[in-house]
Amino acid sequence: MEGPPREQEAIPEFYARDAEGIPRRWVARIRESMAKLTPAYSSNRVLREYTERLYAPAAAAYCQRADDGSRFGADLLGWQRELAGHWPGLRFGSFSWEHQGGDYLFRVQLYLSELDPEAVCVELYAEGRAGAGPFRQRLDRGEPLAGGGKGFLYSSRVPASRPATDYAARVIPHHAGASVPLEAPWILWRD
Repeated sequence: MEGPPREQEAIPEFYARDAEGIPRRWVARIRESMAKLTPAYSSNRVLREYTERLYAPAAAAYCQRADDGSRFGADLLGWQRELAGHWPGLRFGSFSWEHQGGDYLFRVQLYLSELDPEAVCVELYAEGRAGAGPFRQRLDRGEPLAGGGKGFLYSSRVPASRPATDYAARVIPHHAGASVPLEAPWILWRD
């Protein structure tokens, strides 16, 4: 059997005051909460986390882009221009899946127009379950499709642990060292 709801415990503690007008049990509850929560909400933790997760990687990325006469930065700019110029020409062909043992085999056709196949990543995407992040899996590029149009067949296997209809195919920009979608905001979903 469950105990009383938390508000039925906390509210009386707030109003139960001693001779000095202090709600001692309420203050004890606040102190206990602060002792548990302070490490997670301290400025030391915030500064350390921001430095490790954001500032240090950003400084390293800047150094990489500025090194060697900014050659990497120039390469990144060329990639962004190629994407901007050719992204509107991308189009999906067929999208299919089949059950193979305990897996699904997904296949999708993608026509790249004049875009370099290395400039993009084709992946399967599904919403996360039970509070987990989204499922993302890169598809492997196979042989070129017959008939021109710079098309390729992409495929991948995933466990058949959820309905195949949960998955969608999408194309996102890809460049080692680039911050996507910050530096390349394009995305193309297969309808």
